[in-house]
Amino acid sequence: MTTEANAPWLVVGLGNPGPEYAASRHNIGFMVADLLAERMGAKFKAHKARAQVVEGRIGPAGPLNRRVILAKPLSYMNLSGGPVTQLRDFYKVPVENIVAVHDELDIDYGVLRLKLGGGDNGHNGLKSMTKSFGPDYHRVRFGIGRPPGRMQVADFVLKDFSSTERKELDYFVDRAADAVEALVIEGLERAQSTYNS
Repeated sequence: MTTEANAPWLVVGLGNPGPEYAASRHNIGFMVADLLAERMGAKFKAHKARAQVVEGRIGPAGPLNRRVILAKPLSYMNLSGGPVTQLRDFYKVPVENIVAVHDELDIDYGVLRLKLGGGDNGHNGLKSMTKSFGPDYHRVRFGIGRPPGRMQVADFVLKDFSSTERKELDYFVDRAADAVEALVIEGLERAQSTYNS
């Protein structure tokens, strides 16, 4: 039986599978997960839960070292809850140790907000996860801003970042990965005080 203190963390980067979506705003969760995997020195492998996963550890040696499973669900965004639930059960992860990394329309581009629980704000990936196991998981919300003019939200999130946005994208993805690590190692409040700028 895993006690709360040594229970693993499940960090889920939300996105859509397939090369046509790889650079889109909706796939920021995949981008952050890829960078975290690179930092762990590990490659994603297929898991029977319809997801790609990396198992590893983050944090300094000692009591702050955490076992982490990184996951990229291979279902489409609106079905993310199924693979995440299977991974939660497989790795015996408490819901409060699940972190969803996702794009957020109501926050300016590049701004981060970390929180525990709450609504889905119309985000289909969160909607699916909440339907599967309730809202009490962590979120690392990566601001993408609102679509310009009359562009539909669905078109906006599935488009690639603009050339202006791409200039800073690596920096913001790096900062989001730092925020995930801080959340897992130091806890929500300390991570919020650093990254909820």
